[in-house]
Amino acid sequence: MNEALLRSLTPSVLAVLVRRGADFAAAEDAVQDALVEALRVWPADPPRDPKGWLVTVAWRKFLDATRADTARRRREDLVDEEPAPGPAPAADDTLQLYFLCAHPSLTPSSAVALTLRAVGGLTTRQIAQAYLVPEATMAQRISRAKRTVSGVRFDRPGDVATVLRVLYLVFNEGYSGDVDLAAEAIRLTRQLAASIDHPEVAGLLALMLLHHARRAARTAADGGLVPLAEQDRGRWDTGMIAEGVEILQAALVRDRLGEFQAQAAIAALHADAPTVEETDWVQIVEWYDELVRLTDSPVVRLNRVVAVGEADGPRAGLAALAALDDASASSSNGGDPMPRRTAVAAYLHERDGDLVTAARLYAEAARKAPNLAERDHLTRQAARLNSRRSR
Repeated sequence: MNEALLRSLTPSVLAVLVRRGADFAAAEDAVQDALVEALRVWPADPPRDPKGWLVTVAWRKFLDATRADTARRRREDLVDEEPAPGPAPAADDTLQLYFLCAHPSLTPSSAVALTLRAVGGLTTRQIAQAYLVPEATMAQRISRAKRTVSGVRFDRPGDVATVLRVLYLVFNEGYSGDVDLAAEAIRLTRQLAASIDHPEVAGLLALMLLHHARRAARTAADGGLVPLAEQDRGRWDTGMIAEGVEILQAALVRDRLGEFQAQAAIAALHADAPTVEETDWVQIVEWYDELVRLTDSPVVRLNRVVAVGEADGPRAGLAALAALDDASASSSNGGDPMPRRTAVAAYLHERDGDLVTAARLYAEAARKAPNLAERDHLTRQAARLNSRRSR
């Protein structure tokens, strides 16, 4: 039994049922029943048209459930005629499923979970393990999401930007449990790129590939984070980098720049440099200027500060950071809008030779770190500088 084939067909079969008028929750249940039937029947009698077989069986399962549910008589107009068995339509409805799973009525976490379940074909248990939550908790989250989108009709174009943000959230979850979410996000984005000709879809795919190419070099043997400047570039996946650059270049020539293309261009410049010293930081600053124009994101502005510090020296970086602090103070009600700001200040002060201030700021940044890996890394940076001062 080719379980990979079943998983790849699941989203398009589900989309066909939804397009025919089944609400999302009922359609998803029917498809799961059809998959169970396929696991029972196919080993002895494999179909010539697997997708067509699944569509036919899933639709019959849906009709059976609908007919048996007297509380759903309002759907009787759907069951008057059953489509004749035959080859599945060639049209790919998966794109509509992406839009449904990224519906604006869903929270980001629910949109991600529903995308992994409906488009990715992952089980509830796998998604729960990936997010380190109990399976029952994830089941409730997915059920609520399915209820929310039930009855939503595809009567207007979906928002590609929302779909891309959901996929980027999946990618940034990385790896946990037995599901590699970064690889899964790349697979889903490839699928989306095959369904829609959009430069930002290509930009996101390129960005994912360029980041994922450095994955093996990002962690040390003890699990600690390895900063970009200290990574063994010989461990980077050059084939994946080449593919990402090729996809990005094809997107950029269309002259419809978006934020994911700009991010991918920055990642490509990092990937192209043989050493950190040979990185084209001036061009990276220029791309960050474009990204600030596109997003006006505080995180992007902070990353630009780092690039300025590399291109023009640490004092220029500190001046850019001070200007950023002034702008943040005038537009916020206090607090630190960017937890990484203190770590960036520590790095720039170290580059400028002020080890006392840098060590203090690294320790402060460690206390603010959002996860254990970053906290350990920043704590080690503070200890390293304190050790140098005590010699």
